[in-house]
Amino acid sequence: MPKRAIIAGQAAPAGGPYSHAVVAGDFVYLAGAVPALPDGTRVTGTFAEQAHAAFRNLAATAEAAGATLDQAVRLGVYLRDFNDFAELNEIYQHYIKGDNLPVRTTLPVALVGFDIEIDAVLYTGE
Repeated sequence: MPKRAIIAGQAAPAGGPYSHAVVAGDFVYLAGAVPALPDGTRVTGTFAEQAHAAFRNLAATAEAAGATLDQAVRLGVYLRDFNDFAELNEIYQHYIKGDNLPVRTTLPVALVGFDIEIDAVLYTGE
């Protein structure tokens, strides 16, 4: 199956030599979204501010691939401080909705310079 790389102009620039997303068949694989603006400026401040920015980047990448976060089947969330888990769950509900919620893994990791990163897999088939 051929794959198609996506570069999302409305999301923060990729942090290295990789695509924002790859479409492969009915699946869209979204690279990790971090709290940054489309011009690359990091969003600093509270965890909530950073989380909303990261989710906005993830949503913009999904849109650039012709999909939405409503089509997510898996999310990976990486937190610098696992004490932010409860606040993450509150913010998460603003972006991931519906009766058929995706699976999710949330892990504490040693992020440098920001508090959250989010990746996802979307399914665009029937």
